[in-house]
Amino acid sequence: MSMVVKPQTDSGTHPEDYQEIIDFIDNYYAGRKDALIQVLHTAQEIYGYLPLELQKVVAEKLDVPLSKVSGVVSFYSFFSTKPRGKYTIRVCLGTACYVRGGKKLVDHLIKKLGIEIGDTTPDRLYTFEIARCIGACGLAPALMINDDVYKQMTPAKVDKLLAELEKGETS
Repeated sequence: MSMVVKPQTDSGTHPEDYQEIIDFIDNYYAGRKDALIQVLHTAQEIYGYLPLELQKVVAEKLDVPLSKVSGVVSFYSFFSTKPRGKYTIRVCLGTACYVRGGKKLVDHLIKKLGIEIGDTTPDRLYTFEIARCIGACGLAPALMINDDVYKQMTPAKVDKLLAELEKGETS
């Protein structure tokens, strides 16, 4: 029988009900300690990120130590413990992109979005990250928004792209 877990955050508020991931584990991965990464991927797809409360639920349901769950979450860069934005902006800072203006893009986005690298805007529209290389050296400086690569970017092109995103005119 599946139990309903209603975790409480440190702030005393109740996050969303984690019943969906509990049901998922019960239906597909009951007793399968080897399914940790698959379950974490699914949990992040459902909830958008993996707060400690959700990690505790996964650990309990898979009967693995919380330290193992947290270790996997912190090891793999795909997983996030903080809420993420609708759009993840990754500015490439590989050598070609850096030399051709990648750092200027980073500085511009910090000012434009009002957040630091690794943060998400309060409206949860943007998450801002850097990448060491996105494999688009001939397009430098490049950035990615979600899975789309944008080439030969300038601060002005970034502003135009953000305006389009905010209007819903692009992916």
